[in-house]
Amino acid sequence: MDKHEGRDAGTIRLDDPWYDALAVGWGEGEEPSPPRPAPAGPPAPGASDIYLEVQRSAAFQEVRSRYRRFVVPATAGFLLWYVAYVVAATAAPGLMARPVLGAVNVAMLAGLGQFLSTFLLTWAYARHARLRRDRAALDLRWTVFEQERGQERNRARRAGR
Repeated sequence: MDKHEGRDAGTIRLDDPWYDALAVGWGEGEEPSPPRPAPAGPPAPGASDIYLEVQRSAAFQEVRSRYRRFVVPATAGFLLWYVAYVVAATAAPGLMARPVLGAVNVAMLAGLGQFLSTFLLTWAYARHARLRRDRAALDLRWTVFEQERGQERNRARRAGR
């Protein structure tokens, strides 16, 4: 394990878009800061406004649509395959007990097929996410990060007046 020494050892980069600043200090017994009085003038858009704007965007809807187009048929197909296996095991024991190769029967092959289909579905999901959704989702995350960062700058400017 590498040891880091110096002033920046163990620090978190705040410009990392995956850093969740809201989780820092949560549940650690710290007293909440007292509410600040609202500045005069129109209220600045909050983080919830940014997320709602992104949720309504065409890019977000496309990411969600790609997700649903993969997950809904894959889930339905896998559940159908699983239910068929269970029904066949209970309703057709003669079919499931039929030997295929020596002591290996249809039930054993179907059971191994369940494991194989689970791994294949996991691989297909990860591949689909990597090729069709991850880039767009990361772009959306950066958009939100930049908008939140702009809000923080505006708040700091207003507070410095």
